[in-house]
Amino acid sequence: MTAETGGDSPTPSSRPVPRTVALRVLSAGVFALAGIIFWTSFDTAKGVDIRSDDPLPKLSDTVRKKNAANEALEKQLAGIRGDVDRLSRQGSGIDPAQRRRLDALDRAAGTEPLTGPALEVTLNDAPPGAVPLVPGVPDPQPNDLVIHQQDLQAVVNALWQGGARGIRVMDQRLISTSAVRCVGNTLLLQGRVYSPPYRITAVGDQGELRKALDASPAIQNYLQYVKAYGLGWKVSAHGRTTLPGYSGSTDLRYARPTG
Repeated sequence: MTAETGGDSPTPSSRPVPRTVALRVLSAGVFALAGIIFWTSFDTAKGVDIRSDDPLPKLSDTVRKKNAANEALEKQLAGIRGDVDRLSRQGSGIDPAQRRRLDALDRAAGTEPLTGPALEVTLNDAPPGAVPLVPGVPDPQPNDLVIHQQDLQAVVNALWQGGARGIRVMDQRLISTSAVRCVGNTLLLQGRVYSPPYRITAVGDQGELRKALDASPAIQNYLQYVKAYGLGWKVSAHGRTTLPGYSGSTDLRYARPTG
């Protein structure tokens, strides 16, 4: 028996598209879009496995290469500067008093080697997986376990205040324009990159240098983290120690308006 349709019943042409048909159309669009994305990725990578960084130059390798290049250029510059100084002494016509004054200025500027008793301070990150070493201390945050710029600056400033005649950070002599900067837990110093442990060596009166370290509030704060989480801290006295003269550029660079 066939039921008759009333006048208000919808006609076949006005019936909505079934849900299954709409889903099929949507799925086809998604697959088409995915295909475009895959092809674009393939074309950009030129067939390279883009999930692996092996074929690509690693940032750490680039930093090491630039660091080695800078070190080689510094040695070359030091050699050229030594030749220039030697030639200038031979034909300068400067009297002995003026020469002594110039030599004193070179020593004060840090461009000449400096020899004397020294104090060496070594700072290091906490060991991996460090936990509180003192009861009642909260669990460490990542920043609690690494050496920061202010830690290195605190040691350098204290040593200057203690009457240091010269300071070396790692293998570089500091001068008046030197800036100790850190990015993450790496030290950037005069175009070179260093990782901990950090060694700071100062030539001067060892007793006065120790007193200055002990009197620094910033260092006392750092020593609390040494006790709590195991950050590295070591102070060593050395006998006759020679700091190298600064061999880098002494040109001052500063920002200026372009407008």
